[in-house]
Amino acid sequence: MSDQYSKSDHRAIFMDADELSVLTFTLNGETFAIEATIVQEILDLLPETSVPGSLPFVGSVINFRGKVIPLADIRVAFGMEAGEVTIDSRIVVTEFDLDGELSLIGIRTDKVHEVTRLPASASEPPPIIGMRWRPDYIHALVKRDGEFIILPNLQAIFASQRGSTISATA
Repeated sequence: MSDQYSKSDHRAIFMDADELSVLTFTLNGETFAIEATIVQEILDLLPETSVPGSLPFVGSVINFRGKVIPLADIRVAFGMEAGEVTIDSRIVVTEFDLDGELSLIGIRTDKVHEVTRLPASASEPPPIIGMRWRPDYIHALVKRDGEFIILPNLQAIFASQRGSTISATA
């Protein structure tokens, strides 16, 4: 787990740029950010269809423009409690490479904040000790206005959850 993670990985998300354009959102009071380039759309909550036998991480699917896509709750990967649905809850539809294939995935959030730019100079790798989350699940922590914004490693999260799904069904 942590031996796969290299301290230099936290800068890889910035791709040698001085800044990264991101969409910020909240999960259980923590501020997260994902690259704006992978965001396809931000949706109000939609009707969900539960998938029998699926794990809580991706327990349902939604209809997005005529396509059935998984709806992920990354709180599960971070060991957070399920959040209450509020008027601010949103689904962020993302598209990114998952095992060599572009995949559309909805991510449930408590609240979407803004598209902003984060400076690479304010980013740090997650600490190896004292972190309640797996370090390979986090690209970087970025300090802004006295608070930390978490840049999750969605590929690592989805790859490990996919492995959990395979071993749960095997």
